[in-house]
Amino acid sequence: METSNVITALAALAQESRLAVYRLLVQAGPQGLAASQIAERLDIPPSSLSFHLKELTHAGLTVQTKAGRSLIYAANFATMNDLVGFLTENCCAGQACGPVPSCCTTD
Repeated sequence: METSNVITALAALAQESRLAVYRLLVQAGPQGLAASQIAERLDIPPSSLSFHLKELTHAGLTVQTKAGRSLIYAANFATMNDLVGFLTENCCAGQACGPVPSCCTTD
């Protein structure tokens, strides 16, 4: 993962509402949630939520799909795994510390 992408992703997560949205989407799994469900569960006004979802999508942390008239948002697990891998690639002083499991890969 490129350093600039890591910085963009971490900056997107460095805000309370966006972090809450992202954690909710990770819990929801690959099927994601409709924007209206996210707003309801986190008590975020739709106009604010739209801004936060745009930032998370711009950072590559979420993906958006259309289902009828609803927009469905899901965590981008590939980006999440790349980010965690980047942050831990030099752990344990360069010694092997075991495999880092990936989460929810959809290969």
